[in-house]
Amino acid sequence: MYRARNATETESVQRGAVRGPDAGIEMILRPFSHTEPVAISYLFGCGGRGCGAVVDPVGDIETYLRAAEASGMRILYVIDTHIHADHVSAGRRLASAAGARYVLAAQVTGAGAFETVRDRDVLELGNVSVEVLHTPGHTPEHVSLLVTDRTRAHEPWFVMTGHTLMVGDVGRTKALPDYVEVLPGAFSGSVCGRSLSGKPFSTIGFERRHNAGFRIDEEAAFVRFMSADIPVPPPGAAELRAVNAGLAA
Repeated sequence: MYRARNATETESVQRGAVRGPDAGIEMILRPFSHTEPVAISYLFGCGGRGCGAVVDPVGDIETYLRAAEASGMRILYVIDTHIHADHVSAGRRLASAAGARYVLAAQVTGAGAFETVRDRDVLELGNVSVEVLHTPGHTPEHVSLLVTDRTRAHEPWFVMTGHTLMVGDVGRTKALPDYVEVLPGAFSGSVCGRSLSGKPFSTIGFERRHNAGFRIDEEAAFVRFMSADIPVPPPGAAELRAVNAGLAA
């Protein structure tokens, strides 16, 4: 495992980043929707400093490498919000190819080279900061990523919730302002949620008003709600989690 990179080390890497066609644009966000499995990956970061991160990559790593190059961004971090059970993560391969740090939650018991993060740790991407929130529920180690573009405001703009909060279903999340946008890791058709919307993006406020899980205040009732109609785990879920944790080939 790697230790977390300190601010001085991160800044030195960012100064070496190449400014590309989006260099005048501070926040860059590129979603990638997948159908096998049903999932969403993200490339995002600071166009001004030319540095970014990829979250929950699936499939061909060239997709992310080409997108980063086209945006003039060097990938500093590759982050998996949790140990996936429905596909083999592309995270380690992408991090290796990009010369980036592969990031998992500190709660992960795994092998191989990866950097660990804990609740409230902050990863810096130029003028963009990423605060780690430990949001167990879908899996014990799950993290969400609260993203702020300091050129726009010192308040968070959006949160990447992985499979903890999706449009129409909820695992477990912390209180956030209503205006924060929700960028989940899955949408309708995924085995990782129930009654998911085909519109993958929302806001905390809309989900607080219209997501059934958010309207339950009593813990025992919430547990009953979350325990009902759980989707059948995908084939080979335990084996896939072992591979993604680096514990199996």
